[in-house]
This record gives sequence, C-alpha cells and structure tokens, in this order.
Amino acid sequence: MQTRPMSPPDSCVPAEEVDLLVFGAGAGGMTAALVASLEGLNVLLCEKTGQVGGITATSGGTAWVPGTDLSIRAGVPDSTADAAAFLASVVGNRGGDALRQAFLDSGPAAIRELDEQTDAKFVAASAHPDYLGNHPGAAFGGRALAPLPFDGRLLGRDFARIRPPRPEFMGPTGMMVARNELDALLRPFASLAHFKAAAGLLLRQAADRLRYPRGTRLVMGNALVARLFYSLRQRKVPVRFDTALRDLIVEQGRVVGARVDGPAGPATLRARYGVVLATGGIAHNPALRARLFPQSATRSLAPDGNTGDGVSAASRIGAPVDAGGDSPALWMPTSVLNKPQGAEALWPHILLDRAKPGLIAVNAAGRRFVNESDSYHDFVMGMLRAHETAPSVPAHLICDAAFLQQYGLGLALPGAKGRRRLVKAGYLIEAPDLPTLAARIGVDAAALQRTVERHNGFAQTGVDADFGRGTSPMNRFNGDPAHTPNPCMRPIATAPYYAVAVWPADLAASAGLQGDVDGRVLDESGAPIAGLFACGNDLASIFRGTYPGPGTTIGPAMVFGWRIAKAAAKAAHLPS
Repeated sequence: MQTRPMSPPDSCVPAEEVDLLVFGAGAGGMTAALVASLEGLNVLLCEKTGQVGGITATSGGTAWVPGTDLSIRAGVPDSTADAAAFLASVVGNRGGDALRQAFLDSGPAAIRELDEQTDAKFVAASAHPDYLGNHPGAAFGGRALAPLPFDGRLLGRDFARIRPPRPEFMGPTGMMVARNELDALLRPFASLAHFKAAAGLLLRQAADRLRYPRGTRLVMGNALVARLFYSLRQRKVPVRFDTALRDLIVEQGRVVGARVDGPAGPATLRARYGVVLATGGIAHNPALRARLFPQSATRSLAPDGNTGDGVSAASRIGAPVDAGGDSPALWMPTSVLNKPQGAEALWPHILLDRAKPGLIAVNAAGRRFVNESDSYHDFVMGMLRAHETAPSVPAHLICDAAFLQQYGLGLALPGAKGRRRLVKAGYLIEAPDLPTLAARIGVDAAALQRTVERHNGFAQTGVDADFGRGTSPMNRFNGDPAHTPNPCMRPIATAPYYAVAVWPADLAASAGLQGDVDGRVLDESGAPIAGLFACGNDLASIFRGTYPGPGTTIGPAMVFGWRIAKAAAKAAHLPS
C-alpha cells in the first residue's frame, strides 16, 4: 500500500478526540453524523460557516432513492431491480458499477431507518418522472422523495442556523412557497380553493414576521436540512460552527484527525474511527475549476463557503481527484440580473418556463441546439456541446407576449409581473418584432426568423423533428397538459417578443474524490486511505456525469453518509 505523507508533529496541547469527525453540515454530512450517533458513536460535526444546509438548503430537497417503502405507501411501488436496469442503460460503460449497486442495496434501509428513528421524513412523489425517460426501468413516480414541510419554530433560536433559500426563490417578506402552491399565490382570485390557500400562506407569514426575520414554514431543501439539524439537536450531537478544515493528520498511514481554524483560533481534533469529508465539493475553488471546468462556465449556485476544502485536503495526502465522467459538474441554465454595486441575482431555469409550450432556446447563430424541455443538466450539456462549433454561451430563451403572460420567463413571473422593471434593468429583452429582437440580442435576424418558423411548423403538427421535444414522460409532465397536440410546443407568434440570456452554472459537483462502496477515499493505487471517508459533492458522482433523475445528488449523499456511519460503527465495535 502506498505510503501516506506524514503530518508534522502537533503542539503539546492535548487534542480533543471523538469517535467520528465530520466536516460539512449538508445532507450528506448531517446524515453521517446522525446515523453514527444512532449507532452509539461519539460524533463531532464541524461546519465552516455559521449555518447548516450547504447546497441542500437552497435546492428542491428531493432525494432520488429507488425501491423504498415510501413508494409503496404512495401507491407507486418501485423496485431496485428496475432502477438497476435503468442506470445500466443511462450510465452504460462509464464505470462506477459497484458504487451504484451499493447505493441501490442500501437506499431502502437508509430511508427506512431515518423515517423510523429520526425526524428526517419524506414522502414519495406519485408523479415525478426520471429525467432520462425512454430507458428500460425508468419510473414515472416513487423514486423522488420529497421532504415533508417543517415548522422552523421547533428549533427556537437555532432557526437562525438554517441557511435560507436563494432570495429570488422566496415569496414576499421571506416566505417559502412549494411548487404546488405557486399558482394559488400568483392567482388568488382564480377560485375559492386558490383564495383559501393563498390566504392561509399569507396569514401564517404575517404571524411569523412578528417574531422571525423570515417565514418559519419550511419546504423543499430548507425542510430537509431543518429536519436533519433538528434530529441532531434532539440527540445532542455537537455541531461546531465557523470551524473550517485546514489539514488532515496522518500517522502511520492512517488519517487520525484534522487541524481546523475555529472561532478560538487553530485547533487539533482527533478521530478514533474516521474523518468524514462532506464540505460541498469544488464549487468555488479557483484552481480546481480552472483544471476541470469548461472556461465558459464561471458561475456557481453553491454557497460561497464551498471552496473545495475537503477535496484539497485529501489531495494533499495522496488522494486523486476524479474528473467526474461525462461532466465535472451538474449544471443549471441560469439568467443573471445585475444589481447595484456589481452584485448579481441568479435565477436557475429549472422547469417553470423552459418546459412550457411557446419557448425556444437559440445560440448566437440564431439556431436551436437542444430539446428545451429536457432536464436543466442536459440542457446545459447541449449548450456546452454546441459551443464547441458555434458561440452558444450565453444562449437566449425566446418567447412571445402570450407566453410571458401565461407562464412567465425567469424573474418575470406569470402575468408578466416585473416586466417593466426587468426590461429597464436589461435582464428581459423586449422587441416589437423578431428582426429587432435578433438585433438586440446579437444573433442573425434571418436565421432567427427561419428557426421560429420551423419551430412553429413543428408546433402545429406536434412533432419536433429536430430534437424530439415532448417525446419523454418528463418533457410532457413539465409541459402544459392543457395544450395539444404537444404539451411542450406551440407557435411563437404574438408580439412583442422577449428574450433572456442564460449561462451555465454548476449546482453540484460530479468531479471529486474516488471512493469505495463504504465511502472510503481511495489513493492513487486504488487502495482505501485508512480513516478517511467522503460523501456528497466531495465524492465523485456515482452516475459519472449523467443526471438520471430528480434528487440524484441528495439521494446518494444521504445513502453514502449512512453507509459511512455503519462502516465506522462496525470498526468501533470490532475487538481491538
């Protein structure tokens, strides 16, 4: 086995020692800490910032875990055998087979244990299709697990420790709104049911704001991290905030602890059975981005504190960085509103506009380059591929006045709310006709006209002969079921016309540390580094740069956090 670099000797100050030392309080790190506590281990969780949640807190919070009991409860029973067939088709020969099988084998047990023994509660979506349909074993529902809403008031003062969602994704005065509640809030007078739902949300929010800086009714990613954090507090697992990993300590070839920078200054922490890296991946690490990411991808949706601390520390003791397979990151097409003093508001175009009928995406040549209704990751992969032959970063989403009114576009919400302000700010480009729009976004006018005319012809027949838009279950699910013959396509024909520029932004890392089936970090020879584990975005994606379905970052993060805790507990309980 390869010799590990030795760490310099510590000072004579006695080091604090625990059974398991975890870095990073996102979904993976909190799951590892929580399950290790359930196993009877003495755990310390260190978080670099002053809040828990990481990337998970600003996400939809969905965890993709096939074959769980929750799918049976939801009436859409799923099997891990079907999921294995699906992944074999999607991932193919890209590698990682053993890790994916470990994930499938452990997923149901991990979710069952969390459901039965903690407050980390999910419900399986009866309708939330896998992103890559038309593959054997693909599921329409049952695999995407959504966290149940959580009452942040249960946390008391610790409510302030929950990282809030992106400000652009919160309603008035800091209110969180789930996807299925958005329509009622935007159109409260459309029906009595809408009015009651909107009134209930607003009344709760008004009561919250008398005591809290934002709403305490938490949904999506905020609900998940709050549930995990609440469970840690219930079990009295210590969480040390503002404590960053500086270096790993190696003795006789084994990781035995870490040096940290905390509120009181540098400190040494030791771990008997392992150190877990769950620091959020390489998002804002300039050196790793320059080495692994496309030059055109300069923005990240990850919190600023995610600077590759875990990956860098492991690299310094001999762990290689895996490039992530097809892509080093998982992507989101993101529009940018320039704010005063150079700040940017980023809006991820998840599904509220791109999948709907009456919108296309074009590159600088004025041509479509992708199925606009595909997943956010696959949309950007299409953008990056097109950019190799024609400037496609940024691309522009194009729609007409009828679309803007009905569905909205980015920060311009349905009903064209915010249109004038966003046009004035230069975020939303408006034009009386297509040639003028082409000039304003810098694309060839004749090409754009031809592209729109070709798209409109496809919309009439319902058949997209270029990109197959509307042919997958996920496409149709996120389109408009009231529109026929294709829920994802209708003509673009009602002036004025609008455009928004979108850029690739990483929402999670696919590149990361290589690991084995228990999350143990591997060295250059492929051997486990004793005492060192990784999960979440610090561990290279088990899907090798593909994005099979909703929550395929959070699901593996939690399941491998669970497996790591079990492996550490097994080591602790072995005879010495």
